[in-house]
Amino acid sequence: MTIVDGGESPSRLEGKISAMIVCWILGFGSLIAWNSMLTIGDYYYNLFPDYHPSRVLTLVYQPFAFGTMSILAYNESKINTRRRNIFGYSLFVASTFMLLVLDLATSGRGGLGSFIGICAIVAFFGVADACVQGGIVGDLSFMLPDFIQSFFAGLAASGALTSALRLITKAAFEMSNNGLRKGAMLFLAISTLFEFLCVLLYTYFFPKLPIVKYFRSKAALEGSKTVQADLAAAGIQTKDDHHEQNERLSNKQLFIQNIDYALDLFLIYVLTLSIFPGFLYENTGEHKLGTWYPLVLIASYNVWDLISRYLPLVKFLKIESRKGLTIAILSRFLLIPAFYFTAKYGDQGWMILLVSFLGLTNGHLTVCVMTAAPKGYKGPEQNALGNILVLCLLIGIFAGVSLDWLWLIGKKNAF
Repeated sequence: MTIVDGGESPSRLEGKISAMIVCWILGFGSLIAWNSMLTIGDYYYNLFPDYHPSRVLTLVYQPFAFGTMSILAYNESKINTRRRNIFGYSLFVASTFMLLVLDLATSGRGGLGSFIGICAIVAFFGVADACVQGGIVGDLSFMLPDFIQSFFAGLAASGALTSALRLITKAAFEMSNNGLRKGAMLFLAISTLFEFLCVLLYTYFFPKLPIVKYFRSKAALEGSKTVQADLAAAGIQTKDDHHEQNERLSNKQLFIQNIDYALDLFLIYVLTLSIFPGFLYENTGEHKLGTWYPLVLIASYNVWDLISRYLPLVKFLKIESRKGLTIAILSRFLLIPAFYFTAKYGDQGWMILLVSFLGLTNGHLTVCVMTAAPKGYKGPEQNALGNILVLCLLIGIFAGVSLDWLWLIGKKNAF
């Protein structure tokens, strides 16, 4: 493989800050639609009180994300990453806009037909999420760990910002007619705009940053085929000299060598999604905060999830030991009895504290695993490993949202 570039060779780190900002926005845009759906859960519970919307919509979303990601991870080395990511963000734009259209077409009425329509759109969210998360993480895995940290911080920021906006819109619209609906429409409109911004940034701005061109050129020289379209978009031509191809580890070998990291991500999200968001909406009882209570719990989780994703930037707080990470992740399962007894006997203050700790450990451990794992490999292998880790993360989410239904056993009028 030969890289043909007519321009001057840039400094390796030129454009690093700009790239980190773009990675943050790309992370933000890839999850804002889903976080908006979770945050306006009170609106959907008002429309569909008998359908368990937070649990059902999450359960619809995840099989499509997991199934699509499985196919993409298996064929990762043959897929045009640029086309994959642009398609994913464009699908987010179209799907979020369709939620707005559906609500306007039905005039905000409930009913089974509307709920099925929302479920169908949420399935497209799952497909888009698999395209974007695996594609971007794979792409960033052969660049700098700081880029992965920024991307995952952006994911969490979408949750924190939507929660903050939801509290503001609830206060602003609470006394007005259709206040819940107005807030929900505002959320979906903001989500659509951010996702469209991601399409523009990834398509036209990100590929032309010098540091991004440097790492993609390096990956191409190491045998990566997935970066060629992005290099072409940046004005760098590649040509295959038909020399001996660099041997790379298979996906199976990469998985076996990093099985502890894969299991870590699975366990982090099994626990988190078995509690968040379904348990917080349906199993925490009535408290002084009334209808504000689930929104405050969701906001507490999201804010601490965001803060914790910056903690690994402080060197002594970052867990780099593989055994240490696994021990910390396994110890989180003590949160299951803690949530059960707090919901049964504790007041709202203890529950807010517990939810905050859930978010704090979720974000911190996720970033520690994702920034530690893709090291010591060539570009194509790092890309493949990034996709494998995201697949394990999505399997964990799918398992978690399935197990979340167990909390309804013994609950009156649960089904």
